[in-house]
Amino acid sequence: MDERQLLAEGLETLRLPATAKQLEQFIQFSKILIQKNQVMNLTAITNPMDVITRHFLDSAVLSSQITSKTIDIGTGAGFPGLPLAILNPDISFTLLDAQRKRIDFIKQVVDALGLKNVQPVHGRAEEFARQNRETFAYAVSRAVADLRVLSELCIPFVQPGGIFYAMKSQGCIEEVTAAGEAIGLLGGALKAITPYTIPCTEISHALVMIQKITPTAEKYPRRFARIQAAPLGGK
Repeated sequence: MDERQLLAEGLETLRLPATAKQLEQFIQFSKILIQKNQVMNLTAITNPMDVITRHFLDSAVLSSQITSKTIDIGTGAGFPGLPLAILNPDISFTLLDAQRKRIDFIKQVVDALGLKNVQPVHGRAEEFARQNRETFAYAVSRAVADLRVLSELCIPFVQPGGIFYAMKSQGCIEEVTAAGEAIGLLGGALKAITPYTIPCTEISHALVMIQKITPTAEKYPRRFARIQAAPLGGK
């Protein structure tokens, strides 16, 4: 089985049949990622088959949940935002990261793949939120950060009634429980923790679904240094 066949099979498992153009965009993205990673630290995953499963198919798990304007916060090398944008060409995606080199890489991928529905943004979440709070139906993040921190960075972007999806490791229940107070202070409510297995692998992760119930107080998000030093809800 080659990369294209693995990708197609995995997407079929998720009930996400892809067009030939979308499959080609994924394969092209993989090639650019692996090549660029030789000179820039973008990912520890460098085997092409692992890129398909652990980056593309893992991100694709979210695809059926996203139906409108979405922001990916702390997108890194473009996950889960770029795979979601490939699979949902009619939905607008904003990909935000604090490191300019990552956003420059994402711009390179967007241009190479001809994606018209992606806006790469270089900036800090707490600063970008000042002019863009509660303007997105969905916020997503696969960033490796405590959920209390992620919630303060992400929930303010979501409009009431919208959803913040955090992609976490399978054993995240304690972390999610500890974030309960922070989520409530930010106007959110935990709706579900859904375990899943990445298609074509035995790797298990969890999707944390937080619904925005009420508007977030203007004082959030705080400065990032403050968020890290004193997460909402205590340590």
